[in-house]
Amino acid sequence: MEPQTTDPVAARSVTPGKVSRSPFGPSDQIGMLNLMTDESRAAAWADADPTTMYDLSVDYHVGMPSWAGLGDPTYQIWMSHTPQGSVNENVLGVGAEQNRHVTYSADCIAMFTHTGTHLDALNHFGLDGMIWNEVRADQELGSRHWLKAGAEQLPPVIARGVLLDVAAAAGVDVLPDSHRITADELRSVIERQGTEIRQGDVVLVRTGRMRLWHDNRRYLHNEAGLDREAAALLAEAGAMIIGADNVALEVMPSVDPDNWHPVHTYLLGECGIPIMENAYLEDISEAGLWEFVMFGAGLRLRGATAAPMRPLVFPIRPGATFR
Repeated sequence: MEPQTTDPVAARSVTPGKVSRSPFGPSDQIGMLNLMTDESRAAAWADADPTTMYDLSVDYHVGMPSWAGLGDPTYQIWMSHTPQGSVNENVLGVGAEQNRHVTYSADCIAMFTHTGTHLDALNHFGLDGMIWNEVRADQELGSRHWLKAGAEQLPPVIARGVLLDVAAAAGVDVLPDSHRITADELRSVIERQGTEIRQGDVVLVRTGRMRLWHDNRRYLHNEAGLDREAAALLAEAGAMIIGADNVALEVMPSVDPDNWHPVHTYLLGECGIPIMENAYLEDISEAGLWEFVMFGAGLRLRGATAAPMRPLVFPIRPGATFR
Protein backbone atom coordinates (compact mmCIF):
# COMPACT_ATOMS: atom_id res chain seq x y z
CA MET A 1 0.00 0.00 0.00
CA GLU A 2 1.41 3.39 -1.00
CA PRO A 3 1.48 6.20 1.57
CA GLN A 4 -0.60 9.23 0.72
CA THR A 5 1.66 11.71 2.54
CA THR A 6 5.35 12.49 2.26
CA ASP A 7 5.97 11.17 5.79
CA PRO A 8 4.57 7.70 6.51
CA VAL A 9 5.24 7.97 10.28
CA ALA A 10 1.90 9.07 11.73
CA ALA A 11 3.40 9.99 15.12
CA ARG A 12 5.12 13.00 13.60
CA SER A 13 1.83 14.70 12.76
CA VAL A 14 -0.70 13.57 15.39
CA THR A 15 -3.30 15.81 16.97
CA PRO A 16 -3.08 14.95 20.68
CA GLY A 17 -6.26 13.35 21.97
CA LYS A 18 -7.61 12.55 18.50
CA VAL A 19 -7.38 9.33 16.50
CA SER A 20 -5.43 9.74 13.28
CA ARG A 21 -6.13 9.14 9.65
CA SER A 22 -3.62 6.70 8.24
CA PRO A 23 -0.91 8.03 5.95
CA PHE A 24 -1.41 4.75 4.06
CA GLY A 25 -4.94 5.56 2.96
CA PRO A 26 -8.55 5.06 4.08
CA SER A 27 -8.49 1.27 3.80
CA ASP A 28 -5.44 0.79 6.05
CA GLN A 29 -5.91 -1.53 9.05
CA ILE A 30 -2.31 -2.25 10.13
CA GLY A 31 -0.80 1.20 10.64
CA MET A 32 2.96 1.36 10.94
CA LEU A 33 3.35 -2.30 10.00
CA ASN A 34 3.09 -0.91 6.47
CA LEU A 35 6.69 0.23 6.99
CA MET A 36 7.70 -3.43 6.62
CA THR A 37 8.29 -4.24 2.96
CA ASP A 38 9.53 -7.18 0.94
CA GLU A 39 12.89 -5.44 0.77
CA SER A 40 13.12 -4.72 4.49
CA ARG A 41 12.22 -8.32 5.37
CA ALA A 42 14.79 -9.65 2.94
CA ALA A 43 17.49 -7.35 4.33
CA ALA A 44 16.74 -8.33 7.91
CA TRP A 45 16.55 -12.06 7.24
CA ALA A 46 19.73 -12.07 5.17
CA ASP A 47 21.70 -10.69 8.10
CA ALA A 48 20.29 -12.94 10.84
CA ASP A 49 22.53 -15.54 12.48
CA PRO A 50 20.29 -18.64 12.64
CA THR A 51 22.77 -20.61 14.76
CA THR A 52 21.55 -18.77 17.89
CA MET A 53 17.91 -18.16 18.75
CA TYR A 54 16.08 -16.58 21.68
CA ASP A 55 12.41 -17.16 22.44
CA LEU A 56 10.65 -14.07 23.83
CA SER A 57 7.38 -15.83 24.68
CA VAL A 58 6.08 -17.12 27.99
CA ASP A 59 4.42 -20.49 28.47
CA TYR A 60 0.68 -20.66 29.13
CA HIS A 61 -0.50 -22.39 32.29
CA VAL A 62 -3.32 -22.34 34.81
CA GLY A 63 -2.62 -19.65 37.39
CA MET A 64 -0.57 -17.45 35.04
CA PRO A 65 -1.02 -13.67 35.36
CA SER A 66 -4.30 -12.48 33.87
CA TRP A 67 -6.74 -9.60 33.93
CA ALA A 68 -9.20 -11.49 36.13
CA GLY A 69 -9.35 -8.48 38.43
CA LEU A 70 -11.13 -6.59 35.65
CA GLY A 71 -13.57 -9.44 35.08
CA ASP A 72 -11.74 -11.10 32.18
CA PRO A 73 -11.36 -14.89 32.12
CA THR A 74 -8.23 -16.60 33.37
CA TYR A 75 -6.34 -19.10 31.23
CA GLN A 76 -7.99 -22.51 31.49
CA ILE A 77 -7.16 -25.86 29.91
CA TRP A 78 -9.15 -29.07 30.15
CA MET A 79 -9.04 -32.44 28.47
CA SER A 80 -11.84 -33.39 26.11
CA HIS A 81 -10.51 -36.91 25.49
CA THR A 82 -8.35 -39.15 27.68
CA PRO A 83 -7.06 -42.67 26.98
CA GLN A 84 -8.87 -44.29 29.91
CA GLY A 85 -11.97 -42.21 29.32
CA SER A 86 -12.17 -43.57 25.78
CA VAL A 87 -11.98 -47.12 27.16
CA ASN A 88 -14.62 -46.47 29.79
CA GLU A 89 -17.08 -44.47 27.67
CA ASN A 90 -16.35 -45.52 24.07
CA VAL A 91 -17.29 -42.01 22.91
CA LEU A 92 -15.82 -42.67 19.44
CA GLY A 93 -17.79 -45.85 19.03
CA VAL A 94 -14.79 -47.90 17.90
CA GLY A 95 -14.96 -50.52 20.65
CA ALA A 96 -12.87 -51.51 23.64
CA GLU A 97 -10.10 -53.23 21.70
CA GLN A 98 -9.24 -50.18 19.59
CA ASN A 99 -9.65 -47.81 22.53
CA ARG A 100 -7.10 -49.83 24.53
CA HIS A 101 -4.73 -49.97 21.55
CA VAL A 102 -4.94 -46.31 20.43
CA THR A 103 -3.82 -43.95 23.18
CA TYR A 104 -5.78 -40.79 22.34
CA SER A 105 -5.66 -37.46 24.22
CA ALA A 106 -7.10 -34.05 23.30
CA ASP A 107 -7.81 -30.81 25.10
CA CYS A 108 -9.39 -27.36 24.91
CA ILE A 109 -8.36 -23.92 26.12
CA ALA A 110 -10.19 -20.70 27.00
CA MET A 111 -8.59 -17.37 27.76
CA PHE A 112 -8.66 -13.60 27.39
CA THR A 113 -6.85 -12.65 24.16
CA HIS A 114 -4.52 -10.33 26.12
CA THR A 115 -3.01 -13.26 28.04
CA GLY A 116 0.68 -14.12 27.88
CA THR A 117 2.97 -12.79 25.15
CA HIS A 118 0.74 -11.11 22.60
CA LEU A 119 0.41 -8.32 20.06
CA ASP A 120 -2.34 -5.73 20.43
CA ALA A 121 -4.30 -4.99 17.27
CA LEU A 122 -5.22 -1.43 16.36
CA ASN A 123 -8.85 -1.91 17.40
CA HIS A 124 -7.84 -2.44 21.04
CA PHE A 125 -7.90 1.23 22.10
CA GLY A 126 -9.03 4.47 20.54
CA LEU A 127 -10.65 7.75 21.50
CA ASP A 128 -14.15 9.18 21.42
CA GLY A 129 -15.80 6.15 19.85
CA MET A 130 -13.19 5.72 17.12
CA ILE A 131 -10.08 3.64 16.53
CA TRP A 132 -7.10 4.05 14.18
CA ASN A 133 -7.86 5.58 10.80
CA GLU A 134 -11.07 7.17 12.11
CA VAL A 135 -12.93 3.86 12.09
CA ARG A 136 -16.16 4.38 14.03
CA ALA A 137 -17.60 1.97 16.58
CA ASP A 138 -21.16 2.83 15.52
CA GLN A 139 -20.34 1.70 11.98
CA GLU A 140 -17.71 -1.05 12.23
CA LEU A 141 -18.41 -2.91 15.49
CA GLY A 142 -20.37 -6.12 15.05
CA SER A 143 -22.21 -8.30 17.56
CA ARG A 144 -19.10 -10.26 18.50
CA HIS A 145 -16.07 -8.33 17.31
CA TRP A 146 -14.79 -5.34 15.37
CA LEU A 147 -15.24 -5.61 11.63
CA LYS A 148 -12.00 -3.76 10.96
CA ALA A 149 -8.45 -3.62 12.32
CA GLY A 150 -8.63 -7.05 13.95
CA ALA A 151 -5.72 -9.32 14.82
CA GLU A 152 -6.12 -11.28 11.58
CA GLN A 153 -4.97 -8.19 9.69
CA LEU A 154 -1.53 -8.09 11.36
CA PRO A 155 1.09 -9.70 9.11
CA PRO A 156 3.95 -11.91 10.30
CA VAL A 157 6.90 -9.74 11.26
CA ILE A 158 10.50 -10.04 10.09
CA ALA A 159 12.35 -6.91 11.08
CA ARG A 160 15.29 -5.32 12.78
CA GLY A 161 14.74 -5.01 16.51
CA VAL A 162 16.38 -3.17 19.38
CA LEU A 163 16.29 -3.71 23.12
CA LEU A 164 16.32 -0.72 25.45
CA ASP A 165 17.40 -2.25 28.76
CA VAL A 166 16.18 0.38 31.20
CA ALA A 167 16.56 -1.87 34.25
CA ALA A 168 20.19 -2.70 33.42
CA ALA A 169 21.00 0.96 32.82
CA ALA A 170 19.54 1.77 36.25
CA GLY A 171 21.65 -0.98 37.85
CA VAL A 172 18.65 -2.93 39.17
CA ASP A 173 17.07 -6.30 38.47
CA VAL A 174 13.56 -4.83 38.43
CA LEU A 175 12.53 -1.19 38.22
CA PRO A 176 10.57 0.02 41.27
CA ASP A 177 6.80 -0.22 41.27
CA SER A 178 5.12 2.55 39.26
CA HIS A 179 8.48 3.84 38.03
CA ARG A 180 7.75 6.31 35.24
CA ILE A 181 10.10 5.77 32.31
CA THR A 182 10.53 9.20 30.74
CA ALA A 183 11.84 10.30 27.37
CA ASP A 184 15.01 11.58 29.03
CA GLU A 185 15.61 8.20 30.64
CA LEU A 186 15.19 6.45 27.29
CA ARG A 187 17.61 8.91 25.66
CA SER A 188 20.15 8.05 28.36
CA VAL A 189 19.71 4.32 27.75
CA ILE A 190 20.02 4.79 23.98
CA GLU A 191 23.26 6.74 24.45
CA ARG A 192 24.64 4.27 26.99
CA GLN A 193 24.01 1.30 24.69
CA GLY A 194 25.04 3.10 21.52
CA THR A 195 21.70 2.06 20.06
CA GLU A 196 20.15 3.57 16.95
CA ILE A 197 16.39 3.44 16.41
CA ARG A 198 15.47 3.32 12.74
CA GLN A 199 12.22 3.64 10.86
CA GLY A 200 10.48 0.26 10.79
CA ASP A 201 12.16 -1.13 13.91
CA VAL A 202 10.62 -3.30 16.62
CA VAL A 203 11.55 -1.58 19.89
CA LEU A 204 11.40 -3.60 23.13
CA VAL A 205 11.78 -2.02 26.57
CA ARG A 206 13.04 -4.05 29.52
CA THR A 207 11.83 -3.11 33.00
CA GLY A 208 12.89 -6.41 34.62
CA ARG A 209 9.26 -7.06 35.48
CA MET A 210 9.38 -10.54 33.99
CA ARG A 211 11.34 -11.61 37.07
CA LEU A 212 8.02 -11.24 38.93
CA TRP A 213 6.06 -13.27 36.38
CA HIS A 214 5.16 -16.01 38.86
CA ASP A 215 3.98 -13.54 41.51
CA ASN A 216 0.56 -12.50 40.21
CA ARG A 217 -0.06 -9.86 42.85
CA ARG A 218 3.19 -8.00 42.22
CA TYR A 219 3.45 -8.54 38.48
CA LEU A 220 0.02 -7.18 37.63
CA HIS A 221 -0.16 -4.09 39.82
CA ASN A 222 1.65 -0.74 39.87
CA GLU A 223 4.04 -1.65 37.10
CA ALA A 224 6.94 0.42 35.86
CA GLY A 225 6.46 1.53 32.28
CA LEU A 226 6.53 4.23 29.65
CA ASP A 227 4.82 7.58 29.93
CA ARG A 228 3.38 9.24 26.84
CA GLU A 229 6.47 11.36 26.16
CA ALA A 230 8.71 8.28 26.25
CA ALA A 231 6.36 6.47 23.90
CA ALA A 232 6.40 9.51 21.60
CA LEU A 233 10.20 9.45 21.44
CA LEU A 234 10.07 5.92 20.03
CA ALA A 235 7.03 6.48 17.84
CA GLU A 236 8.44 9.61 16.21
CA ALA A 237 11.71 7.78 15.55
CA GLY A 238 9.70 5.42 13.36
CA ALA A 239 9.16 2.31 15.51
CA MET A 240 6.54 0.07 13.92
CA ILE A 241 6.00 -2.09 17.05
CA ILE A 242 6.70 -1.05 20.64
CA GLY A 243 6.72 -3.67 23.38
CA ALA A 244 7.93 -4.50 26.86
CA ASP A 245 8.28 -7.20 29.47
CA ASN A 246 5.31 -6.02 31.50
CA VAL A 247 1.57 -6.45 31.31
CA ALA A 248 0.58 -3.12 29.76
CA LEU A 249 3.74 -1.38 28.44
CA GLU A 250 2.87 1.85 30.22
CA VAL A 251 3.33 2.98 33.80
CA MET A 252 0.46 2.09 36.12
CA PRO A 253 -1.49 3.68 37.58
CA SER A 254 -1.85 6.31 34.89
CA VAL A 255 -0.08 9.64 35.37
CA ASP A 256 -2.73 11.35 33.21
CA PRO A 257 -5.76 12.45 35.28
CA ASP A 258 -7.96 12.47 32.16
CA ASN A 259 -6.98 9.11 30.64
CA TRP A 260 -6.55 5.82 32.48
CA HIS A 261 -4.50 4.31 29.61
CA PRO A 262 -2.85 7.22 27.78
CA VAL A 263 0.02 5.32 26.11
CA HIS A 264 -2.35 2.76 24.61
CA THR A 265 -4.68 5.39 23.19
CA TYR A 266 -1.68 7.32 21.88
CA LEU A 267 0.19 4.44 20.21
CA LEU A 268 -2.80 2.52 18.89
CA GLY A 269 -5.28 5.29 18.12
CA GLU A 270 -3.07 8.25 17.28
CA CYS A 271 0.05 6.57 15.88
CA GLY A 272 -1.12 3.23 14.47
CA ILE A 273 1.59 1.29 16.31
CA PRO A 274 0.76 -2.23 17.59
CA ILE A 275 1.90 -2.98 21.13
CA MET A 276 3.64 -6.17 22.29
CA GLU A 277 3.22 -7.13 25.95
CA ASN A 278 4.55 -9.78 28.35
CA ALA A 279 7.69 -10.32 26.28
CA TYR A 280 10.36 -12.41 27.99
CA LEU A 281 13.48 -10.24 27.68
CA GLU A 282 15.73 -11.73 30.36
CA ASP A 283 17.84 -13.91 28.06
CA ILE A 284 18.60 -11.22 25.48
CA SER A 285 19.37 -8.81 28.32
CA GLU A 286 21.87 -11.24 29.80
CA ALA A 287 23.43 -11.67 26.35
CA GLY A 288 23.67 -7.90 25.87
CA LEU A 289 21.77 -8.26 22.61
CA TRP A 290 20.75 -4.65 21.98
CA GLU A 291 20.26 -5.18 18.23
CA PHE A 292 18.79 -8.24 16.53
CA VAL A 293 16.47 -9.66 13.91
CA MET A 294 12.98 -10.59 15.12
CA PHE A 295 10.51 -12.98 13.57
CA GLY A 296 7.04 -13.35 15.03
CA ALA A 297 3.48 -14.10 13.99
CA GLY A 298 0.21 -13.90 15.89
CA LEU A 299 -2.81 -16.14 15.47
CA ARG A 300 -5.25 -14.90 12.84
CA LEU A 301 -8.17 -14.30 15.20
CA ARG A 302 -10.77 -12.49 13.12
CA GLY A 303 -11.80 -9.18 14.66
CA ALA A 304 -9.89 -9.82 17.89
CA THR A 305 -8.17 -7.01 19.76
CA ALA A 306 -5.03 -9.08 20.32
CA ALA A 307 -3.46 -12.40 19.39
CA PRO A 308 -0.95 -14.65 21.15
CA MET A 309 2.46 -14.26 19.54
CA ARG A 310 5.72 -16.20 19.69
CA PRO A 311 8.53 -13.75 18.89
CA LEU A 312 11.87 -15.33 18.01
CA VAL A 313 15.06 -13.28 18.05
CA PHE A 314 18.29 -13.94 16.15
CA PRO A 315 21.61 -12.10 16.58
CA ILE A 316 22.94 -10.19 13.61
CA ARG A 317 25.71 -12.22 12.02
CA PRO A 318 29.28 -10.88 12.09
CA GLY A 319 30.08 -8.71 9.12
CA ALA A 320 26.45 -8.15 8.20
CA THR A 321 25.62 -5.04 6.22
CA PHE A 322 22.42 -4.68 8.28
CA ARG A 323 24.29 -2.71 10.91
